Amino acid sequence: MFDRITPMIITYNEAPNIKRIFDKLSWARRIVVVDSGSTDETLAILKTYSQVDVISRPFVEFADQCNFGLANIKTDWALSLDADYELSEELISEIQNLPPCDAIAGYRARFVYRIYGRPLRGTLYPPRTVLYRKDNARYHNEGHGHRVSIEGDIAQLRGVIFHDDRKPLARWVSSQQRYAREEASYLLEGTMANLPLIDKIRAMGWPAPILVLLYTLFAKGCILDGWAGWHYALQRLLAEVLTALEVVDRRFRKKSN
Repeated sequence: MFDRITPMIITYNEAPNIKRIFDKLSWARRIVVVDSGSTDETLAILKTYSQVDVISRPFVEFADQCNFGLANIKTDWALSLDADYELSEELISEIQNLPPCDAIAGYRARFVYRIYGRPLRGTLYPPRTVLYRKDNARYHNEGHGHRVSIEGDIAQLRGVIFHDDRKPLARWVSSQQRYAREEASYLLEGTMANLPLIDKIRAMGWPAPILVLLYTLFAKGCILDGWAGWHYALQRLLAEVLTALEVVDRRFRKKSN
């Protein structure tokens, strides 16, 4: 199966993260990296991996970058990864031994969230379809993120992926400000009836920050993870506060106009 898969990764100033993910991809014959103009040590680190093919492309939207990356993959299967992921040994072995099955178009993986290497008991990060037949896939934007649509059946992988973003906190906060604007556009510019329940709550502009803090700490058990759990809960709280502020601010502006 390894010979039929090309990993694809989107990068921009990911020097604190990328070594961990690429050290777990030594089995790949070719890795497609779409870089959005990194100015840190990202490109220098990538040059140390002989199978990496770096393609530079200015960033516009996540979905555009991913669809562009897919167009540069020659194998039947793509393994779509973020630069702050790390494959578990169990998952690597599982992928290697996947039996041929024409009925399966993709595979979904669960995530274990880490804070500077320390795993949390729970996370709000949902399972993702990361391995799929390239010709069956197409990305589209959803809020600040992106989602892949797969034509065909999706199976669940047993192994997990570790999510461990170690970029500076200031970079994270700056990104969240941009994400909040994009999330607000997603929540307010569509039809409320078409939104999932959780997004309807977020579009109200006030319950989500309170609920996400309580849910992360108690329902997901992060209160038992010490400072790492508190760090994650505060991250989720701030992300929802920024989105709620953007939603409320836009409503005030609309009324004043």
